[in-house]
Amino acid sequence: MADVKTTNRIVPLDRVRNIGIIAHIDAGKTTTSERILFYTGKSYKIGDIDEGDTQMDWMAQEKERGITIVSAATTTFWAVNDVNSPVGNESFRINLIDTPGHVDFTAEVERSLRVLDGAVTVLDAEETVQSQTETVWRQADKYKVPRIIFINKNDKMGANFEGTIKAIIERLGANPAVMAYPIGAEQSFSGVVLLLERKALVWHGDETGAKFTEEEVPIEMKEKVELWRAKLIEQICETDDTLIEKFLAGTEPSVLELKSALRRAVIAYKLVPIYAGASLRNKGVQPMLDAVVEYLPSPVDMDHVKGTNPFTGEDVTRRTINEEPLAGLAFKIQTDQHVGRLTYFRIYSGSLKAGQSVYNSSKGKEERVSRMLLMHANKREEIDQAYAGEIVALVGLKETTTGNTLCEKSHPILLESITFPEPVISLAIEPKTKSDQEKMGYALAKLSDEDPTFSIKTNHETGQTIIAGMGELHLEIIVDRMKREFNVEASTGAPQVAYKETIKRMAEGEGKYIRQSGGRGQYGHCFIRLEPLPRGGGYEWVNAIKGGAIPGEFIPAVEKGLRESMENGVLAGFPTVDVRATLYDGTYHDVDSSEMAFKIAGSMAFQTTAKKADLTILEPIMKVEVSTPDDFMGEVIGDLSSKRAQILGTDKRANLTIVNAYVPLAELSGYATKLRSLTQGRASYYMEPSHYDEVPKNIAEGIVAKSGKNAD
Repeated sequence: MADVKTTNRIVPLDRVRNIGIIAHIDAGKTTTSERILFYTGKSYKIGDIDEGDTQMDWMAQEKERGITIVSAATTTFWAVNDVNSPVGNESFRINLIDTPGHVDFTAEVERSLRVLDGAVTVLDAEETVQSQTETVWRQADKYKVPRIIFINKNDKMGANFEGTIKAIIERLGANPAVMAYPIGAEQSFSGVVLLLERKALVWHGDETGAKFTEEEVPIEMKEKVELWRAKLIEQICETDDTLIEKFLAGTEPSVLELKSALRRAVIAYKLVPIYAGASLRNKGVQPMLDAVVEYLPSPVDMDHVKGTNPFTGEDVTRRTINEEPLAGLAFKIQTDQHVGRLTYFRIYSGSLKAGQSVYNSSKGKEERVSRMLLMHANKREEIDQAYAGEIVALVGLKETTTGNTLCEKSHPILLESITFPEPVISLAIEPKTKSDQEKMGYALAKLSDEDPTFSIKTNHETGQTIIAGMGELHLEIIVDRMKREFNVEASTGAPQVAYKETIKRMAEGEGKYIRQSGGRGQYGHCFIRLEPLPRGGGYEWVNAIKGGAIPGEFIPAVEKGLRESMENGVLAGFPTVDVRATLYDGTYHDVDSSEMAFKIAGSMAFQTTAKKADLTILEPIMKVEVSTPDDFMGEVIGDLSSKRAQILGTDKRANLTIVNAYVPLAELSGYATKLRSLTQGRASYYMEPSHYDEVPKNIAEGIVAKSGKNAD
């Protein structure tokens, strides 16, 4: 068994858990993380969001706003005290990542899930499954991450444990295995019954929740507990051939057999164990911690990682052991004021030493790791060597960016990268003083290096710097970070919707650039075909040149010119997307042809052909979920309809109606204020980017007129 060395003990790799905490905003992720750190002995005091003294939310903006903005990683230890534990009672190392719930910071969730082995999904027992929960659940599905669910806030008014189980089945399509049933609800919530053991864990008002008593199941709950227990045993047995035989023969398997089978079922995505608690009142967290260790996979359970050889394109497999060549994924870049640029790195195979050179197979470049750190939120611990299964921070890498693979040059491998959503909102930004000008460029470059959903571009016509991101809060935090971390004062314009352009039909055209000026001239000539791709198709380039009509060395220049032209659009100056461009013919001159001439010809060809291809404008559509008291449902739906909304339907949740709709982002400016006035401040809403769709013709004409461009 491979060993993972830490500064204070050695832990075999099968006793390591790389987990993340994911959920909708305000479900209690950070509160739960703080309890985990306290009960595992990592912190001596429970951090409180309202007090602004949490360990995991360490940024000034996080403390002020009471939200998580960046994912924070930490390492802690936990031992299960149970004779029936399927993994034994030794100490386990938990590498924990607390992720943001706010949709504007979805990149943090995406990149964390890409490198984790398991996740804890936190739900609010009153709100049940909310929109962002569905989003993070789908992200976890995409990367095949086994999960357990912690139903939090069972002490909250309106808490409905069984209603939440129903929502898990209906909205997440999961198969929940209820392991812990709450004792009481709302104010009377006092603990949980562990169904397999028929054991009640009761917290008697201890402030920290570190102590609880094991008791008999309350008499009034016995019948319900037996019903839920029987259902649980049947669910587990159905996943295991040996146990189902026993079960059908009328023999109940032992608790150890059931737990071992459940562990295999969780790793195979067949079952999702459900636990209950109230993190803020320090109840129910320890059984969930036991479940993390008992049911979520270790790096060994995920046993190998697949990739391709960047030179041959062949499939390559690496086993999760130290003896294999190094392979891992850089999943996050962070600028630290004390040590500079940090690269968070998940090691899938092999080991890595400080001072070692690594090969970035995504970029074909070699880099040197000067130092290695174990992170505890924003605190650091220096280490000399890291091993398979670990998550560490590397210092000294200059070229590596999010999603890059690092490996040994003699054994190259390219792992699946990370995909991120496109920015949907932008604004113009300018420095307040001359001295801020240079600093602003540096600060923006650093921030975009950290955040793949944040982009910067210059509008060449106005000279303005335009920044784009996932929402107004995202850009607000970026501007705030520039001021605090880089000491840059900046003014911003009003937020603008990130429109795009596309074509609706196939068209062909040419670009011809000829220039004679006394000496050597310029000559570039190409024919291209543009075809629309399905929505979200992005961009495809096809080289269909035959018989050397254009020499091979000029073809990349044609594409470069075309791409630059696409970036600036034709109709209204927005980037052009969902297009296949085929270069199918052209001519050249032995003396006068050059890369520059063909680049200009490529740009001209795109401009002339796009105008013939029925150009249209696309706008970002948001998925909106409004929670409103029943009395105001009519007003809310009427107002959404006036915003070009497509109403998807309504759900009931306690005494609220949930209205689901697709709404163009352009119509949602100031919506929070409007909704408050419509509903006497009693409704709330949540929105996340969904997709791009065509803008109605009359609105598109207005956008084109406003842009000052002319497509004729």
